[in-house]
Amino acid sequence: MTIKVVRTGLHVTVQDLGRFGFQKYGVIAGGAMDTGAARAANLLVGNADNEAVLEITLTGTELFIEKDTLLAICGARMSVTAGGELLPLWRPALVRAGTSVKFGACQSGCRSYLAVAGGLDVPEVLGSKSTYLRGAIGGFFGRALKADDVLAAKAPSLLSERMEHALRLGWNGSFALPHWHASHFAIADNLADPIIRAMTGTHYELFTEASRAGLFSQSFQISVQSDRMGYRLEGTEKLKLAKPLELLSEAVANGTVQVPADGDPIVLLADRQTTGGYPRIAQVASVDIAVFAQLKPGERFRFERITQQEAEQLYLDSERDMRMLKAAIALKFNAAK
Repeated sequence: MTIKVVRTGLHVTVQDLGRFGFQKYGVIAGGAMDTGAARAANLLVGNADNEAVLEITLTGTELFIEKDTLLAICGARMSVTAGGELLPLWRPALVRAGTSVKFGACQSGCRSYLAVAGGLDVPEVLGSKSTYLRGAIGGFFGRALKADDVLAAKAPSLLSERMEHALRLGWNGSFALPHWHASHFAIADNLADPIIRAMTGTHYELFTEASRAGLFSQSFQISVQSDRMGYRLEGTEKLKLAKPLELLSEAVANGTVQVPADGDPIVLLADRQTTGGYPRIAQVASVDIAVFAQLKPGERFRFERITQQEAEQLYLDSERDMRMLKAAIALKFNAAK
């Protein structure tokens, strides 16, 4: 056994990068909300980037490490301690057996991802380890974690063992760290007046001229009616169709911006339904979807209009950065002695 849950805090689930290929049967994709942080956490412990991790929402979680464990925590800028000492984020850490890891004050962002070397040992369901709460499948018995749950880890990779050996030679407290980190991937460090880049959606031209202009000129606030399924937005002006419209339900995607009859748009996210019948005014660029994972109710942002070509280039650039991170980490792990 590796990790015992002492306190869950607000909400903790097991997630990977999602369950794909089953939306035609009504099974949602799910997966980590901030995929960049989840992928980086896995890479920092020598895993493939799609291994199962813990998605920890806001504060209050406490975990007890039952055996020496190489782990990494990425995502929200949060005060995390191990054995009472501040545990730096965005880098691998070898944590000694018998240590309590506590998630404290959240300074920016709201979701953290904890990866362990080897990955969490939970069964795959329909090709994914992600928790689908409404379907009660995947993750840890298809549910959010509770106190006294115990999670095991799979066997670590050779890269992980190499880093663990190197860190073990130098530790003298509750944990040991290398000197390098990967925090330039932290979305939560850049949330002051955030800009979300988006393309116009299928039904954009059917909205009034004022609503089309307002989508990209006004500031939106994240409503308290927001969760992993979608974020409801509150603007200064309601968005309105130019004339009544009846639509059949159609497939929707991560980042689709729908506008229901009340005029407050909804951004569909990881646990979105597979189809939707509201007019789609916009589509958030893939690289900026993770920003919603780190925005809390009450926080504000603006949309910026971009083209599909620009969105595709941003995505290619982000994947290039992730490949560079993977290569750099592999060099660091191979150099560990």
